[in-house]
Amino acid sequence: MTTTLITGANKGLGHETARRLIAAGHTVYLGARSIERGAAAAAELGARFVQLDVTDDASVAAAVATLEADGGLDVLVNNAGIEVRSPGGEIIGAAELTADVMREVFETNVFGLVRVTHAFLPLLERSAAPVVVNVSSRLASLAQAGEGYPGVAYPASKTAVNMLTVQFAKAFPRMRINAVEPGYTATDLNRHEGTQTVEQGAEIIVRMAQLGPDGPTGGYVDAAGPLPW
Repeated sequence: MTTTLITGANKGLGHETARRLIAAGHTVYLGARSIERGAAAAAELGARFVQLDVTDDASVAAAVATLEADGGLDVLVNNAGIEVRSPGGEIIGAAELTADVMREVFETNVFGLVRVTHAFLPLLERSAAPVVVNVSSRLASLAQAGEGYPGVAYPASKTAVNMLTVQFAKAFPRMRINAVEPGYTATDLNRHEGTQTVEQGAEIIVRMAQLGPDGPTGGYVDAAGPLPW
């Protein structure tokens, strides 16, 4: 039985990924900051709920203790992520960007990913086939930077996620560690302006969460294949 933890999974892509992996036979721990919303989502799906705030050391440590007591972890899906907009709801471009905005976005999207990954490494290393899926974005691509999206903090955070993916993959060659681009999916993150459904967006996350020990690692991919860094 494969045990999988998904962060930020009470809604959106995380929720759909949990649903699909449960259907595929995984034991899924649904991580969420809100106990009420997370527990409700887990009950709906048949997942196990674990309270998990990726920005809080104590919360992450408690989640590690829970999974360790229950038997360990095979797959980690780092899905939790945020975007910050102006008080008027506009995307914050370079002219309006402040250090506080960057800090807030990086705290969840980058430092949160590092906090969770680092904390769960001992459990993943005990797995026979450990997998880490980092949810990135096409906006992370330096080769395609500047193509339409005016924001800075969110793309920069996902570019950092890509670099972390490569470095973790090099450091832990037995693990399958990849960054995935789910596509422009309608979720709360983009105020449901995305052009894809969560079912479509979750496809690549689910696929990469089920890699075997001989699968690719250190990649940056969407449903169609590798993306330019």
